[in-house]
Order: sequence, then structure tokens, then C-alpha cells
Amino acid sequence: MLKFARILLLGLLLVVWFILALLLCLVRPGHANNVYVFARMYHAVCPLIGVKVTLTIPDEVKHVGPAVYICNHQSNFDIFTVTGAVRPGVVAVGKKSLLWLPFFGLIFWLSGNVLIDRSNSSRAIGTIGQVVDRIKRRGTSIWMFPEGTRSQGRGLLPFKAGAFHTAVQAEVPVVPIVCSSYFGQIDLNRWDNGEVRLEMLPPLCSKEHGAAGIRELAEHCREQMSAKLVELDAAIERDSAA
Repeated sequence: MLKFARILLLGLLLVVWFILALLLCLVRPGHANNVYVFARMYHAVCPLIGVKVTLTIPDEVKHVGPAVYICNHQSNFDIFTVTGAVRPGVVAVGKKSLLWLPFFGLIFWLSGNVLIDRSNSSRAIGTIGQVVDRIKRRGTSIWMFPEGTRSQGRGLLPFKAGAFHTAVQAEVPVVPIVCSSYFGQIDLNRWDNGEVRLEMLPPLCSKEHGAAGIRELAEHCREQMSAKLVELDAAIERDSAA
């Protein structure tokens, strides 16, 4: 019964958000903060599904300027959990197939996010060039999931190079974001679905690596994020047992 009520309410909210988002995109098309506004709307759902999300942002990130934000990707619930870390002026890069998702796909595109065709490598490379140009011309920040797909409880998957190519070519820092492991934690039939912790790590300078060091930059980011993931999971387990 609880699950049904939540799904019904989420469905109603989705329709309302779709209408409001369309109006906002018509009033200020391409505005740098459209994605941020929608992210706050999605994140506001967390109490409804019984999840407490805490976010830690180091001072170095608060005034970092244009950057490439990278985050681990676990499940479809990321649209509610990790969106709490979206900063003003950020747009996301997602796969082209998202466009066909009812309501969400159209808004994802209209709000200024970038869609790439992963089935066509040449088009994907061309899109990276467009994203780099957008960062340089508009001062936009980019959000990417370097794993390329949902991990679904398998830990941190290997990183693809796209996010790091983008950072190096645009000459902007990489800001890692780590979300604690929560796959399988959320049960819509349960009132309390526990805590999820998000933590941003200090920006990493991409200029030090250059085009020849993209793989090294990716591995360095993955090592830092993997260690932080273990730390966050241990802290939640420890606090829950206390």
C-alpha cells in the first residue's frame, strides 16, 4: 500500500514538474541554472521515499569555477539522491536514448543537457568537442558518470575516458563526487530507507596531466573515489550500529 501511494504521488509530481519545466524553459531557454533548478526539484523527493541524504562540500569546490564533475552511478534512484550535489551552472552529459523516456527525456534535453550517441564513436568524439567549446565560451560546468552505466551494487566500475578528455581539452579541473553504496537499500514499502552520504573531493588539476596523461588522470580519480566510497560506507555502518 505504501509503495503504491508513493508511486502514485511520484507520478503526479512528474506531471507537475513536466509542466513547470516546460514553462521555465520557454521563459528562459538555455539558462545556465535550469538544470540546477530541476535537480533541486528531483532531490526534494528524498524524504518522500524515506531517504536521508547528507552532502559534504569542501571549500575548494565552492569557488572552483567551470569544472568537470564526475560521480559514481548506481541505480535509477540516482535522479533523486546524487542530484543533491548538482551545483549552479552545471549541465549533464547523457546517452541519446534518454530522450525517449516519458516526460524526463524531453525536459533533460530542453533544459540544456548534452545528449551523446554512444553507439557511434565518431559522433561521440564530435560531441566532446562541442562540450569543450561550451565550457570555454559559456563558462559551463559539466556533470558526467565516468563508469558509463549503473553499477547496480558491483562497486566502482572501470572509468571511460570521455570525462577526462573533456577536462584536459577544456583546461578545467575535475571534481570527483562520491555517493555511498545504497543499491538495494531503498524499498518503497518501507518508511525509513536509511541514509545516503554524498561527498565532493577537492578539485584535481587536469593541466598537470595533458593529453598523454588522460588514462593516468582517470586512474587517479578512480583510486581517490574508491577509497572515499569505502570510507563513507564504513562511516554509515559504524553510525548505524552505534
